[in-house]
This record gives sequence, structure tokens and C-alpha cells, in this order.
Amino acid sequence: MSRPRPIVTIDGPSGCGKSTAAAGVAKALGWCCLDTGAMYRAIAWRSLQAGVGASDPRRLAALARRARITLRQDARRRLHVAVNGRDVTRAIRTAAVAARASEIAVIPAVRRALVTVQRRLGRHGRIVAEGRDLGTVVFPSAGWKVYLTASTAVRARRRWRELRAAGARLSYAQVLRELGARDRRDTRRAASPLRRAPGAVVVDTSRRTPAQTLQTLLRHLKRHPIALPWRGPGANVDKKGWL
Repeated sequence: MSRPRPIVTIDGPSGCGKSTAAAGVAKALGWCCLDTGAMYRAIAWRSLQAGVGASDPRRLAALARRARITLRQDARRRLHVAVNGRDVTRAIRTAAVAARASEIAVIPAVRRALVTVQRRLGRHGRIVAEGRDLGTVVFPSAGWKVYLTASTAVRARRRWRELRAAGARLSYAQVLRELGARDRRDTRRAASPLRRAPGAVVVDTSRRTPAQTLQTLLRHLKRHPIALPWRGPGANVDKKGWL
């Protein structure tokens, strides 16, 4: 049996609060945050820029293998994403990029390419990784695993508010339909479907604020055998904070 690694994985469906929770846990531990969803969005953005459609898995996989994705946290622990040296932090948060990311995330060759990158970034541990297959596929020997969930209605409302704040004009009903479609793709895809990792702590965030969710996770972490790990930046981070 593999020895537990100093990695926290947070998996769950869209809108359950993974990104906020992961950032909070990473800050509390003094570790780095690995947002794998941002990586898929980065490839989606690159595919839109290159004119490579979701119906061309071979070219998409090649694009994913060639793309140099870097993640950085600033002094306030805000995530910055770059593709081939270009900052795309804001560009990847559009509805069009989100839709494309959902389409390409089901392509096995694309997932394999990004899993390779994710494992490289986490090879030294001391990261909090969030996504949909972190505890099951990417880091199965992670020392601490979480599965966040929330009702479909709550998740759709959160996503709708996020898109409105970004300037998108989508109705709540449309967001709800798209979220349902995304859930079906995530749970039914052949490659790395979304599911709870064995032994993962399950937390329903439907009636929890982000702060309450974070406190719940930290309480669980303190009770865990790898509780209170050392603080300090991850060994896989350079002097400017880039993974």
C-alpha cells in the first residue's frame, strides 16, 4: 500500500465551492493550491484561439501536450494562470471557455496529457489540489481527501451569480440546464468519471457559507493522521511563486 503523501485533494461537481475551499485550506497550511479546473479552462481557451474544435480530439490532445500552463498565487493567494507565457486569468472565466472546457474534459487523451502535468506539479507534495478526479486518479495516495457536494439548485444559483458578476447575460434556467448537462458528462464519461474517492470526507455545502465550509474542513484535517503538517511554500514553487 502506498504511503500517504502530503497532499490534500478536494473533488466535487461544478458550483460546490471547491476553488474557494481549496484556496482557504492552502492558505491555512501554507501550501500551494492546484486548480485543475483552471488548467482545463486554459486548454479550452487555447483551443478557441487556435480554432481547434471539440470534435477533433487528436489535435486537442496535441495542443494540450504542447501548451505550457503555469499557475501562480500572489500575496493574497489569488490564482493567476498563464498559457505559453500569456496571462489568461480573466480570459478563461467566460461562459464560452467554460462550455468548451466541459466538452474537452471528456476526451481521454486530453485528460492523460493534463494528468501528467498535474502529477509533475504535485511530485513534492505540500499542495491542495481541487478538481473532479484528484483523489481517485491523479493523487490516489493523497494523505487527505475531501468530496464536496451541494444541491443542483444551489450550485446553479452560485454559478449564475458568478456569471452575472462577470457580465454574462444568462438566465438562471439556462445555467441550471447547462449545469445538469455538465454533471451528466462528468459522471458518465469513460475517462476518470467524477466520483467520491474511497475514504474521502464528504461535506455538503448547500447550507454552509464559504467560511463555514473552510472551518469544517480544517476541523476534519486536525483529526486526521497527517494533521498539522509543516508550513512553508511548496518545494515545487519557484522564487516568483509559479508552479
